[in-house]
Amino acid sequence: MASKCAALSLCILFLFNFSTVAAAPGQPGDVVLTGPVVAFETALADRIVLVDAITGARRDLQFDNRLHHVWDFSPNGCRVLFTLTEGDEPGRLYSARLDGSDTRELVTGMAPGYGVFEAQWSPDTANDRIAFTYYTTEDDGDGVPDHRIAWVPSGGGTPQFYSISGDEHTPRWSPDGRWLLYVAYEQSGDTTPVREADFWIVSADGAAKYRLTNFPSGGVHSPRWSPDGDLIGFVYSPSPNADQFWMVGNSPDAVPTQLSYQPVLTLDLTWLPDSSAMLTAARFIGGIETNTLWRIPLVGNADVDSTIFFQSPDLIYPYAPRFSADGRWLAVRSAYAMALVDMNTAQVRVLPESLGNTTPVWTPAAFAGEASCA
Repeated sequence: MASKCAALSLCILFLFNFSTVAAAPGQPGDVVLTGPVVAFETALADRIVLVDAITGARRDLQFDNRLHHVWDFSPNGCRVLFTLTEGDEPGRLYSARLDGSDTRELVTGMAPGYGVFEAQWSPDTANDRIAFTYYTTEDDGDGVPDHRIAWVPSGGGTPQFYSISGDEHTPRWSPDGRWLLYVAYEQSGDTTPVREADFWIVSADGAAKYRLTNFPSGGVHSPRWSPDGDLIGFVYSPSPNADQFWMVGNSPDAVPTQLSYQPVLTLDLTWLPDSSAMLTAARFIGGIETNTLWRIPLVGNADVDSTIFFQSPDLIYPYAPRFSADGRWLAVRSAYAMALVDMNTAQVRVLPESLGNTTPVWTPAAFAGEASCA
């Protein structure tokens, strides 16, 4: 996935050349963010952009000349979580206030050559930790660079580990912050080993851990907790680019439920805010070959029961859909630009100077505006 994103970023870099005026960290000017706020980085990854969905107010945060990637917000929405990466060096993890001030590096004591990726802030304020993929770009001899699931307190510290076998990715907190799900790869086959993925679950305190899926072949990806925390939606691929929609409950003896059977190409997956269905950006559902937003029902056969969720001439090849915490706004990439859909009015607003290919990130439900952060 990371290699695909990198390739797309290079394509965008050559296709588009644009500039924005970045606010210096700590100098927000007249911009006031009241929320909900959506965050994303530019195609050049030279800054993080914050946009107030209601007012349209925009703030650009440019910390230095490294590549920026925004991952999450703190549970109260008052701090942004991001990595900065220089060249081939692994990423370093930081948090900062929404005006770019009080920037803090969060992971100390890292082994040489290691970095941080896929950071997720626990929504549980009592839990007080940030999970991430701790990785190296060096191959230790098995053909797979080392990736582990680690965590630090929200104020920063030396990494502690949830997994150490060395090929784990994509940590995702449950909505209550009590559980962390991640993807673990294993080698299968005697003559020609194949990397195949299943899900594992670990409790926030590390006391309980178990395998959640155990497919005999193929692999899983795109794990998404339902907003109510009862289910985990995901994509299972018995072979490359032959995706199916599934879901499973959070229990050691849970049996995954298959929702579709025909192979499609999924570009992303999320849930409707009320947990009643999933939303995907996909190709080849219902014979439609272009990117389309589909509602995936939790009962029946999604091959025939899925319905188009939203269409507009202002949404071109949509992908990476994400709802705001209150469910009013849908942020979605439209031909690499960021678009906001007001679900109350069905109006689409394509944000200027927003080209990129990464997934948008929203402030959490607890965010009460930047003024409350003081």
